[in-house]
This record gives sequence, C-alpha cells and structure tokens, in this order.
Amino acid sequence: MGLEAQCRDIQLYLSNYAPAHEIIGGYQEVVTGAQSNRVELNKAIDLARSENATLLVSKLDRLSRDVEFIAGLIKRVNLRVAAMPSADNFQLHIYAALAEQERAFISLRTKQALQIAKSRGVKLGTARPEARKRVEVLKANADDFASKVIKTIRVLREAKKTYADIAAELNTLGVPTARGGQWHGSTVRNYAKRLAYT
Repeated sequence: MGLEAQCRDIQLYLSNYAPAHEIIGGYQEVVTGAQSNRVELNKAIDLARSENATLLVSKLDRLSRDVEFIAGLIKRVNLRVAAMPSADNFQLHIYAALAEQERAFISLRTKQALQIAKSRGVKLGTARPEARKRVEVLKANADDFASKVIKTIRVLREAKKTYADIAAELNTLGVPTARGGQWHGSTVRNYAKRLAYT
C-alpha cells in the first residue's frame, strides 16, 4: 500500500470520523511494519502520549505486525486505524493477531522460495563472500556497542526500572544509540535481548 494511498485513507478518516480534529504532528517512515523499533514511530507515540492525543495510522499492519507491540501500544495511547474506523481495542487486538500470523506465513513462504533457489545453485544474500564480510563487521560493531550499554541496562533492571525508565535515564546522561538517536523503551528492550539479558 503506497504512501499516497495511506495519506488518502488518513484524510478520509479525518473528514468522515473526526471532522473537528486538529493535527498536531505527522510522521512518515519507509520501513516494514514487521519492525517495531522505528524512529519516526517512536516520535509519534511520544507526542501522542505527551499531548494526550490520538495516534492515527492508515492500516494496522503498517504500524506493526507484532500483537504484543500493538497490545502494549493500546495501553499507552488512544489508537485509531483509518482503514478500520469503527474498530475498538478488542478488535484491534484480534486484527493484530491476524497480522502477526500473516507475517509468519510470509516468512515461511519466503524461506521456502529461497530454499528452492538455493537448491538450484543460486547464491543468496550473505552467501556471497563480500556480503558475509559486511554483515560480520556490522554485527561486531552492534555487539560492541551493546556490550558497552548492557551493564547500565542490567543495573537499572535489577533496580526494578522499566525499559522506558532506562531509556529516559540514558537520554538524560546524553548516551546516544548506536545510530546516534534517542533511546526508547523498545530500543532498550532490543539491546537487552541482543545479549540474552532479560
């Protein structure tokens, strides 16, 4: 679903279901809905929370295909989906579960297609030597950065701090993420998982 179509659906929702609305922010990202830790999405969530505003997205699967993420988000912000204007939180949970199942099916189909290509002798992705080296360097850099912050995360988790609390603390200390951005609860959780710390 292209960006233009998503913008159209948002405008249709606003015109028909929220005629007295006020837009306080607009965010766009060109990444897969399978990813939950996204810079622009986190900005939108933070704004919706701080302003007690509604977070409006075009389609649920453009927001995320992770039912756990959707369920957590519904607890934090008032979420509305333009393509499902009458959906309540219970229905959003159900649709999120279906989107997650579809993601699993897509992954399975992709793996099967890649296996068939591989059996035909096609060199894929990191099977190419130059790609493998690049991936190894990126992984080593990510692991090195994660190892520097994991001690702080571990100490704060042991002090019963939430991932969001830890993100706020790292931001206060001026510690950037590996990509130089701000920390969010989901970012901290991902780093903790990276080094098998829970």
